[in-house]
Amino acid sequence: MRTAAPVPTTAAPDLVLRCADLLEAVRARAPLVQCVTNTVVQNVTANVLLAVGASPAMVDVRTEAGPFARVADALLVNTGTPHEETRDAAVEAATAAVDAGTPWVLDPVAVGALPVRTALAHELLALRPTVLRGNASEVLALLDGAAGGRGTDATATTDDARAAARASAGRRVGAVAVSGPVDLVVAPDGTVVRVANGTDLLTRITGGGCALGAVVAAFASVTADPGDAAVAATVAYTVAAELAARDAGGPGTFQPLFLDRLASLTPEDLVERSRVSTEDGTGTADSTPAVPARSER
Repeated sequence: MRTAAPVPTTAAPDLVLRCADLLEAVRARAPLVQCVTNTVVQNVTANVLLAVGASPAMVDVRTEAGPFARVADALLVNTGTPHEETRDAAVEAATAAVDAGTPWVLDPVAVGALPVRTALAHELLALRPTVLRGNASEVLALLDGAAGGRGTDATATTDDARAAARASAGRRVGAVAVSGPVDLVVAPDGTVVRVANGTDLLTRITGGGCALGAVVAAFASVTADPGDAAVAATVAYTVAAELAARDAGGPGTFQPLFLDRLASLTPEDLVERSRVSTEDGTGTADSTPAVPARSER
């Protein structure tokens, strides 16, 4: 079920225009995004980055990951399959990214109950990622010591994670992006932004959440504001998914259509279809009907 905002929200047309500008910037720059990510989603993540206009590089080997992070435009670290070499490469890459000023995104997949990835995620969190992106249970587990969700599925809601995200954004991390039926982004200044686009089909394909982390990294490479990057990436990703879902017969046809929609997505699509709001008034960004509820990952 879609959860209600805890406080009134207001439409954010200026922010939507900023999202459109950042989409154009990604296409113009074609940023090189290093992905130290889980083995289940590598191909999907690479294809999503290519479709949105970025260039993927799956450099996840010890002694190579750090030097590459210094020359990449952005870095994604995903803890989904934390094998020993991948763990070492993740810390090496994140450390180098911080030293070089490379923006980087941490996606703490399934942290909480599982000890290896949880310890790794806390080590990475200490390096202060540009954006922390995960589902509500993952965010709560990492920032607030909660138990975590059911594998990669959340048992908490985005509103459950809101307080922990606000307490950490701009302090322990740059921005926090929480996936859910309505996505929630907390900017470094504490502003809470909600994105109500998307489709439940994203939860029925491999990498529906993980690939978004890579897109956030791509957008972080073209702006100094991690909140704007997280919002713009989320809007672009979920609007494309929504458009793809209109013609999909199910998850099997949705995935290629999603790549096509990401590739053909225009700034005008974002302006016309995005439903973005901030927590300082009432209203919605446009009159587009609400989308089906999505699960928390």
